[in-house]
Amino acid sequence: MDRVPALDESLKKTLGPATAKVMAEHLGLHTVGDLLHHYPRRYEERGQLTKLADLPLDEDVTVVAQVADSRILTFNHGRGQRLEITLTDGSGRLQLVFFGRGIHKPHKELPPGSRGMFAGKVSVFNRKLQLAHPTYVPLGRASGDDGSTEDTAEAVDAFAGKLIPIYPACKGLESWKITKAVDAVLPRAAEAVDPLPPALREGRGFSSLPEALLKVHRPESRADIESARQRLKWDEAFVLQVALARRRYADTQLPAVARGPVRDGLLDAFDADLPFTLTEGQRKVTGEIFADLATEHPMHRLLQGEVGSGKTLVALRAMLAVVDAGGQAAMLAPTEVLAQQHHRSVTDMMGELAHGGMLGGAEHGTKVVLLTGSMGMAARRQALLDLVTGEAGIVIGTHALIEDKVRFHDLGLVVVDEQHRFGVEQRDALRSKGKQPPHLLVMTATPIPRTVAMTVFGDLETSVLDQLPAGRSPIASHVVPAQDKPHFLARAWERVREEVGKGHQAYVVCPRIGDDEEDDKAAQKSGTSKPSKTSKASKPSAEDEAEKRPPLAVVEVAGQLAKGPLQGLRVEILHGRMQPDDKDAVMRRFAAGEVDVLVATTVIEVGVNVPNATAMVIMDADRFGVSQLHQLRGRVGRGSAPGLCLLVTDMPEASPARARLGAVAATLDGFELSRIDLEQRREGDVLGQAQSGVRSSLRMLAVIEDEEIIAAAREEAAAVVAEDPELTGSPELRTALDALLDTEREQYLDKG
Repeated sequence: MDRVPALDESLKKTLGPATAKVMAEHLGLHTVGDLLHHYPRRYEERGQLTKLADLPLDEDVTVVAQVADSRILTFNHGRGQRLEITLTDGSGRLQLVFFGRGIHKPHKELPPGSRGMFAGKVSVFNRKLQLAHPTYVPLGRASGDDGSTEDTAEAVDAFAGKLIPIYPACKGLESWKITKAVDAVLPRAAEAVDPLPPALREGRGFSSLPEALLKVHRPESRADIESARQRLKWDEAFVLQVALARRRYADTQLPAVARGPVRDGLLDAFDADLPFTLTEGQRKVTGEIFADLATEHPMHRLLQGEVGSGKTLVALRAMLAVVDAGGQAAMLAPTEVLAQQHHRSVTDMMGELAHGGMLGGAEHGTKVVLLTGSMGMAARRQALLDLVTGEAGIVIGTHALIEDKVRFHDLGLVVVDEQHRFGVEQRDALRSKGKQPPHLLVMTATPIPRTVAMTVFGDLETSVLDQLPAGRSPIASHVVPAQDKPHFLARAWERVREEVGKGHQAYVVCPRIGDDEEDDKAAQKSGTSKPSKTSKASKPSAEDEAEKRPPLAVVEVAGQLAKGPLQGLRVEILHGRMQPDDKDAVMRRFAAGEVDVLVATTVIEVGVNVPNATAMVIMDADRFGVSQLHQLRGRVGRGSAPGLCLLVTDMPEASPARARLGAVAATLDGFELSRIDLEQRREGDVLGQAQSGVRSSLRMLAVIEDEEIIAAAREEAAAVVAEDPELTGSPELRTALDALLDTEREQYLDKG
């Protein structure tokens, strides 16, 4: 994290080119500072053996265990020999296998009753877990570069203590080799520059950074580990929160046109025609947004909430307020289907107010135009003209809005829907089209835990909609184990027919389109599960078999349903490779009730609103993420009739995939599901590539577990930045910040 100049020395100089190359390529470690911040993932205690029963298959592991027995066997009519050593820890057993001339050395060094540290890739042979030709170190002995083992003071220091650090390792660089490398650079920890201001450090009773680094790598006790981890977590949380606090401060210094609501305008006319009252949550969030719009600094606000909580309505009222104040509003949607759906919803909600200047339009209405890449030339030319003249107050579009040809009369508000699907440059390109920085409202239909909002979206103020509008119906969700109980799937199709018989409609969702080989590649990229690797000698499990089967496809499933269990119903398909006009026509027919069952890919995931659709069957549901399943489920139960969501899977009952589906079926609380989703993903997915495209800076901090640290660090960071925005009085903190903010991440924070 804080790779200060004193620790910026290349590992080549300290460890040699061969070791440095492996560390750089496999662990992303380039400098002394990087290695000092490569922390042990756990610690072994002398006398406490590793749980062998929990070893993951086909992964490189390091274990500390005891030799139970050792034997040399012959094969190939006595011409070959192999050494089999069995390790034990009381919970399970692990077999080590050595072949060829090198078997006598481990046979001698690892007699029954001895203990050692062993590293290798876990495989299965004859239903037994094994490591073939593992590297090893007898505890209290170290392995020399020439393969010899020798008792040395260094080896005793490394392994004779109470706590043995186990580092994240890789092939060719086992944990004990990393231990040796850390020993070589550990004296340099004394040169680490402390990013925490002295007042903060003393106020919270933290040790210095050099002391924390020494304790985390070479602890004397569990208390050492805990105090070091707390200190290092604070470093990560605080420096990141300072970066975000400086971004928020910089935003308050930018000029913007105040766009506060005006009386007797579009917004009042729109509100007067609303057939329902706003929820308390919608009124509260709208108040926060309007207060931001009324200031002369650009709003930067995140609007998040439950599926179906009415975010689009809140965004529309903000856009109308901006139009009333003389500006224009642009809504950026990630797909053409969603852009068209938003355009249809907005024009329907506004009625005659959406046709300003047109025959039949309201006297003080405005034009709402759609702009997508596939529009015809005449329609596109007219939309561009309406924007540059100011005739159109609201534009809804896809990436086409970002193109150079698009000019606005006076862009006052940018609404970004499902912002995680857009890159930094795309959002920034649209925001740069205003005469002054426009106000920004970021929407996400994926509920986000508070701590993630404070980190990933820490430069935005957050508004939360967690109330569903009155009249929304409950959604019953069930897992359908098609492989275990085929009759359950037959019953699922009966339920679809029953819903259609009541005058309702249904969705069937598949992970794949299914019309050519390229689609298989697309399915892999879209998050479908990859087959897990299995040892050639082991029998594939039911879970392996389910994952190896190609994902079910829209084209095939629609055909099978139309000829089989849903014969006689009006079945149509929808997917991303259809022509835009065809997609729009299908959605219009479905919305009009002319289609009974829509078999689709995830193009219907967000924004699609057909209140008459009451049932959804998600095929191969285990191939979708938790949040995605929650989004898909939100397409039903949008009217007065109760919704039904059936999660079809071939995964066996005891599999993690089934547990994940069970969690989705058990709750409609998107915030609870978002926590489950986050716990199943690596931290870097959330804080690194998911937002900025770069590796996460967090190595110790866990955004779910460390909520209190993140919240406290945010407060401390805001106070420091308010008092000294340029950090002129905190050069050490500035240095740490510079190290954190590489070019790409700087762009993310500056343009977010």
